[in-house]
Amino acid sequence: MSAHKRPERVAHLLQQRLAELFARGLKDPRVGLVTITGVKMSPDLREAWVYWTVHGELEVRNETAHGLSAARGYLRHELSTLGLRVLPELHFTYDEAIDRGDRIERLLREVHEADEQRSPEERALPGTGGGRRPEQTAAEPLLPEKE
Repeated sequence: MSAHKRPERVAHLLQQRLAELFARGLKDPRVGLVTITGVKMSPDLREAWVYWTVHGELEVRNETAHGLSAARGYLRHELSTLGLRVLPELHFTYDEAIDRGDRIERLLREVHEADEQRSPEERALPGTGGGRRPEQTAAEPLLPEKE
């Protein structure tokens, strides 16, 4: 394999090992059920950005962030068993992709529910997401003709 694939391989290795460590649990009560969603490595393998998510409100997320920051040294020590020449500095970043996906799903559900509540006549009107008005035939022009 070429050298430019190495950061990806090391990132995958770190993600697996960190996931195992979090599955075993940490002593810090602030770190609950954390999911590691991805790891990005710098090209020189000296820094790793670890993307994580946790279920719960903003307060839970903030507490988890503080717990992860406090556990950085322990986690780095545990990663020493991987046999890397240089242990990367860990930077924990909350992954907002899950939250954005949930928000989009919620908005789509609201639009779908609002659409179901409208009458069939409202759905058929132009400008409301429908097609032609029932009384409009194919022979009638959609735009007025210029004189």
